[in-house]
Amino acid sequence: MTVRFPPTQVRRHLMIAMLQFATLVLTTIFAAATAVALHWLFLRAAFLMMRPATARRILARTELVRGTTQLARTFASQR
Repeated sequence: MTVRFPPTQVRRHLMIAMLQFATLVLTTIFAAATAVALHWLFLRAAFLMMRPATARRILARTELVRGTTQLARTFASQR
């Protein structure tokens, strides 16, 4: 005394299983792409933080340089 399923029920279970497998594959691909993007972003941020302080030089104003030179000359002549 076995219960027989109509063929449509068997196909329905097969279709649900295929849908779940496709969802799993798409979710895995999305997760992998997100992981690669975050890894690239963090790596880029790490390289930006490792740049030396001299990578972006701010030029000193010429008035300050001349004033410092004058002070050094004055101080040196007093010694």
